[in-house]
Amino acid sequence: MNFTLDPTRHAAPQVVEALRAAIISMELAPGIALDRAELAQQFGVSQTPVRDALIRLSEEGLVIIRAQYTTQVSRIDVPAAREAHYLRRSIEIEIARQLAVTHDDTFIADLRTQLERQADLAARKDFIGFIAADKEFHRLMYVAAGLPRLWAVVVRMSGHVDRLRLLHIPTVGKTESTLAAHLAILTAIASRDADAAQHAVRDHLSGTLASVDEIHKRHPDFLIV
Repeated sequence: MNFTLDPTRHAAPQVVEALRAAIISMELAPGIALDRAELAQQFGVSQTPVRDALIRLSEEGLVIIRAQYTTQVSRIDVPAAREAHYLRRSIEIEIARQLAVTHDDTFIADLRTQLERQADLAARKDFIGFIAADKEFHRLMYVAAGLPRLWAVVVRMSGHVDRLRLLHIPTVGKTESTLAAHLAILTAIASRDADAAQHAVRDHLSGTLASVDEIHKRHPDFLIV
């Protein structure tokens, strides 16, 4: 895990960001032990911001802090993932309807640009980059709807879903189906078809959790079902 702190920002939030990214990318796999002293040395900080970062990540369900300072990356909690997914789907179905009615041309152009970027990343099999671009596609929708703080809430709750997605995305045909789903969302919004936009979002946000059993078979030690 390579990370250089920005001296103009507080250390703890940066440690949170770095550790969350490493957990979501599976660089820090479920079950791996996290040593505060080692992390402090790696980040070049005292143990206090590391402790604060781990507490924050434990609140998000991404790490488990046990007695005597033993800390582990959590396994992927499928019930928690389902709750986060339900929240996100409910929000985005309404956002899609709103944007179909109120969007402007700049927003549509931004979505098209992001979709083209995703297609390029998929062609290069850059799965981590592809997932980041996927998130950006959806973040743009929240921002355009005037709901950026809701996106922040969704991100904080989606750690388990994000890790499931990373395990699922290499499946044959998954990037192609994601691109097709995003194109359907974009087309419906651009056409100002609110019903089609909602339907496209509902279909899109059903894929990964519908494949939990398959993911569990391939990675039984990573999931709590």
